[in-house]
Amino acid sequence: MTSSLLTPRGRTRRRSSGGRAVAGSTDPTRILDWRHPRVTALLGRVAAPEDPAGTSDPAHRTAALRQAHRRIVAEVRPVYSVRDERPVSEVLRLGRGSCSQRLAVLEAVARASGVATRVRGLLVDGAFWYPRFPRLHRIVPDQVLLAWPEFRLEDLSPADRPTPPWLTVSELFGGLDELSEGHGGGFTNTGAETLFEALSRTAIDWDGATVCPADSVACDLSAHVLADLGHFGSRDELFARHGQTLCAMARLLAEPVLGRRSAGV
Repeated sequence: MTSSLLTPRGRTRRRSSGGRAVAGSTDPTRILDWRHPRVTALLGRVAAPEDPAGTSDPAHRTAALRQAHRRIVAEVRPVYSVRDERPVSEVLRLGRGSCSQRLAVLEAVARASGVATRVRGLLVDGAFWYPRFPRLHRIVPDQVLLAWPEFRLEDLSPADRPTPPWLTVSELFGGLDELSEGHGGGFTNTGAETLFEALSRTAIDWDGATVCPADSVACDLSAHVLADLGHFGSRDELFARHGQTLCAMARLLAEPVLGRRSAGV
């Protein structure tokens, strides 16, 4: 049984973008502080593919984002931090971060390289995280607020991705149907692998749009989505409107412990 005792009070969490188009941005924010030297240094360590023509076409930009993802996997240790609002520069200083924080690092690198980003707000059933806390179900929040990034890539072909010019982070390493056919299985939310690592090898499908193989597990994650909150120009805007997963007191008490606990432990 999940708990609602640790979640923010006085907030109505339902779709708030009203179907309006959200353009995204390359601007720095409090969380996506990409002008900080630590972020620009990380960008300098990303071995982007050569682009002799200087066209920065979608394929080249996608390849660069994949390289950034791999670099973040190598440099930022996965932990259970509950501070979604932590600036990217601080995550890099600590060398550790939650799935949400590492997604923010990827967004910051994208903005620093000129790729606009936005996020989709998803409320995910806390029970989805039961496998990670088998003896602590009662303190798992009943709703987890997830900021799922999207990248604006001009000239993105509808044949390659279904929602041009926006490339969701789920499709960074290929189409969802293509990823679901991999031999590594789906995402089970167990062990050391988090959603951030899983992006590179399997489908992370929050909409139930993937044609899943009969023998695949956890290919379609849509059953875990409680609400789609719509799109926001930044994760800062999403958290300002809907709060974070845990209330302020719960974050204060939990962060010293969970913020250092490696994922899968």
